[in-house]
Amino acid sequence: MEAEGLDWLLVPLHQLVSWGAAAAMVFGGVVPYVPQYRDIRRTQNADGFSTYVCLVLLVANILRILFWFGRRFESPLLWQSAIMILTMLLMLKLCTEVRVANELNARRRSFADFDPHHFWQWSSFSDYVQCVLAFTGVAGYITYLSIDSTLFVETLGFLAVLTEAMLGVPQLYRNHRHQSTEGMSIKMVLMWTSGDAFKTAYFLLKGAPLQFSPPAGAACHPAGAGKPATLCTLLAPRPSESMGPARHWWVLGADGVQVLGSPASVGSLRVGGGGGTARVDLSPRVSDVFRVI
Repeated sequence: MEAEGLDWLLVPLHQLVSWGAAAAMVFGGVVPYVPQYRDIRRTQNADGFSTYVCLVLLVANILRILFWFGRRFESPLLWQSAIMILTMLLMLKLCTEVRVANELNARRRSFADFDPHHFWQWSSFSDYVQCVLAFTGVAGYITYLSIDSTLFVETLGFLAVLTEAMLGVPQLYRNHRHQSTEGMSIKMVLMWTSGDAFKTAYFLLKGAPLQFSPPAGAACHPAGAGKPATLCTLLAPRPSESMGPARHWWVLGADGVQVLGSPASVGSLRVGGGGGTARVDLSPRVSDVFRVI
């Protein structure tokens, strides 16, 4: 009784904490680059920062967004990718302007030269934008053609995770080659570490695997006190003769009722059980999440 009496406080408090964690996930990834950005502006020297860090993050987050079209994951991670892409473009713009201003007599290089020896060392910010757009277009087209392949989608997700995991390699190589860390923000590295620790905890608490998707076979979670809605995840595929030759899915509701539905359908399916009627809303391309009302 006492626990039920505190629902009016615990439910909004839980929601507030959830919103705070989501906001931290969306904007927390760009925070480490704020001190590095300020240091470059203050010193007008970008030699200490490897712009290949921007390349790694741009590729990783573009792949993550494309992965979302094949297998949906939480919205905060999607927004984080979009904001990170904008942040990396801003970093590239500043670094390019500072480098060009310090190299007045250097030969101008552009993306259109297609010179592999000077890749990602161009003289204009627009060349970086062209490269990013070209990569996005090619990767997007391949994803569009292969979106129905589970193997391709899963590989795309793992490539996004693996690429992001290599984030610190360009900076490490730059420091090793110059035998110096001058110009690199120590705050940025510390925030990388703390940010990764927070992200790991967030994924564990949210039950997200490497590709940031809801895990199959998870338990049902109530939507809130006094609300009949329950979010259930996929349990197991099972064929249904009564609903046609296509594969369908058994979904276990909070009341123990098994609901049979097709993940490829759009609309709702009504089944009896538990003393009433359960309705399952089926969304396109969302094969592992159903809302049972």
